[in-house]
Amino acid sequence: MSEADRIRVRAAALALDGGGGGAVRDKPDAKADVFADLGSPVSPLRARASVATSSSSSSGSAKSPAPSNAGALALAGGRSHSGELTAESTPPRLPGHRRCGSGPLIFSGGSSGGSGGGGGDRGSTASSPMTNALPAGNICPSGRVPVAAAAPPPPRSRPDVLGSGTGNYGHGSIMRGGGGMAPARSSIDSSSFLGHAPRSPATFPAASSASSGSLQDVTRLGNEWYKKGKHAEALRHYDRAVALCPESAACRGNRAAALAGLGRLADALRDCEEAVRLDPANGRAHSRLAGLCLRLGMISKARRHLTQAGHLHQSDPSEWEKLQEVEMHQGRSIDARKVGDWKSALREADAAIAAGADSSRLLLAIRSEALLRLHKLEEADSTLASLLKLDSVLLYRMGANPSGMLAESYVSIVRAQVDMALGRFDAAVEAAENARFIDPGNAEVGMILNNVKLVAKARAQGNELYKAAKFSDASIAYSEGLKYEPSNPVLYCNRAACWGKLERWEKAVDDCNEALRIQPNYTKALLRRASSYAKLERWADCVRDYEVLRKELPADTEVAEALFHAQVALKTTRGEDVSNMKFGGEVEMVTSVEQLRAAIGSPGVSVVYFMSIMNQQCTLITPSVNSLCSECPSLNFLKVNVEDSPMVAKAENVRIVPTFKIYKDGVKVKEMICPSLHVLRYSVRHYAVSSS
Repeated sequence: MSEADRIRVRAAALALDGGGGGAVRDKPDAKADVFADLGSPVSPLRARASVATSSSSSSGSAKSPAPSNAGALALAGGRSHSGELTAESTPPRLPGHRRCGSGPLIFSGGSSGGSGGGGGDRGSTASSPMTNALPAGNICPSGRVPVAAAAPPPPRSRPDVLGSGTGNYGHGSIMRGGGGMAPARSSIDSSSFLGHAPRSPATFPAASSASSGSLQDVTRLGNEWYKKGKHAEALRHYDRAVALCPESAACRGNRAAALAGLGRLADALRDCEEAVRLDPANGRAHSRLAGLCLRLGMISKARRHLTQAGHLHQSDPSEWEKLQEVEMHQGRSIDARKVGDWKSALREADAAIAAGADSSRLLLAIRSEALLRLHKLEEADSTLASLLKLDSVLLYRMGANPSGMLAESYVSIVRAQVDMALGRFDAAVEAAENARFIDPGNAEVGMILNNVKLVAKARAQGNELYKAAKFSDASIAYSEGLKYEPSNPVLYCNRAACWGKLERWEKAVDDCNEALRIQPNYTKALLRRASSYAKLERWADCVRDYEVLRKELPADTEVAEALFHAQVALKTTRGEDVSNMKFGGEVEMVTSVEQLRAAIGSPGVSVVYFMSIMNQQCTLITPSVNSLCSECPSLNFLKVNVEDSPMVAKAENVRIVPTFKIYKDGVKVKEMICPSLHVLRYSVRHYAVSSS
């Protein structure tokens, strides 16, 4: 080899040592070069002043140029020659990633060796200790390098951030910075989704499909509707929020507030319980759950969660006062029920309901039973209806047991007694059997079930005998039922019907009186008593009952006719003239002053209607006048057409139509000019009653 050739070979060797060979000799500095670019962990390393171009590898993939020692020292910024960081330097990030979070770091570049020559081999070996870890020098088969996670953002000032710190997005509720979350002014959580970025979408696809901003928007809209009192609209948005983040305690709590506003307390309770399960350290959730339990009468559970809320600095002293008041009045009502003090039981139950337990099935059951025993059946039935609207599942969890009876069994027993008192015997038996199924070992339940069955059986037997015209036997069957239930108005009324068929009117009146004492507006008993009074010719009592019935049954023509005949009979016994009284006649047309004077001068009440067929208001009100004539047969209705009989209108000083004048025994007692239909009906019916 000539001298010139030896010089060219030495120059080529020096050039190769500057690429791969330099990386071998100065490995710490080459590593420092890796830390240099903090902006993008997968971007190419910064170029040095002079970079040797590498040839393509045998696999055909391009190699990244390796920086020189000088460039590495420049980019390391403060490193010593050994590669150690100085006190002022900040640890930079390695460009690359690790498999499964461990093992040696795999670089995407750094080898600059060529396809031939010892220098290329040395450079490849020095740049990547795991040269055969991945094919073709790429990180993954797709040829793309995954982006490493960015540095975590600085902590926000917001107290509520999404996530529980478990490492999986959606597997937690609301984290509160610095302890518990401050109580909001309203019963909703308005800052549930602020702060933390969502975690791995792979663990929660629903949440990954919506950004944290969309959750904020949905919650904000729900809060706005809630504050306006539009709970149905608020619920629609809160449902969306729960769908986006089903394991957020705040979302559950917000939806519970809307559900409670809509009266769906069972659903609200379930959401509150779920919120506490998701975030046991959420004092707000415990406080909301305690308030809901108090409304439902779950005293022990309300106390437990209110205590927990207090530990988390979310307890409200007023809630403790409400709890103590409800507990006191509920205990008193149960004690009063045990000894049969129904007035006290009703008073204490009402006080507990007013104190906050407005949806307690137990208290409503006590109230209904007390009203039943105090012979206020309609109120007892309406209270029972309100009770049955509540979810029965709630009562099974209350643990309250008046007189040793399970709470739900007690509700069924009250229902059976109310149904039986109102004549719903089949429903009563079914409810009593349900109580026995719930609480089979309770003696009181067994006794009441037995009585209900015996009363229902006696009533059924009496009805069959009555249909067979065996009225005496039917009365005996009804009497047998009254032995087991002496306060049943239906049995008294049925037995009164038997006495009526046997023409024992006094007994019929006595049984009707007893039925009406228990149920004052019992229409059937009132009809039978009025009929019995007529048979006994007790006309004043008869008219009084029929007048009450006319108010309750204004369209019943039979009642109207019976009232008319009773009024005629009463007037006859008083010596009054009844020759001018008629029932169900049409409005009489008056055409002369003499005819009018004779009509209004007769005994009784006369209604005079001054009208014109050309007047629109008269056209509208005339059908109502004809209807009133049929409804009030004891009154005398007269009609004057002012166009055909102007002298009559002038004699009565009528200038405006329609005009109504009411006379009683020839004396004017009422005059109405263009009255409303309501005023006309009220006035006519008032004088129809007073005329008797």
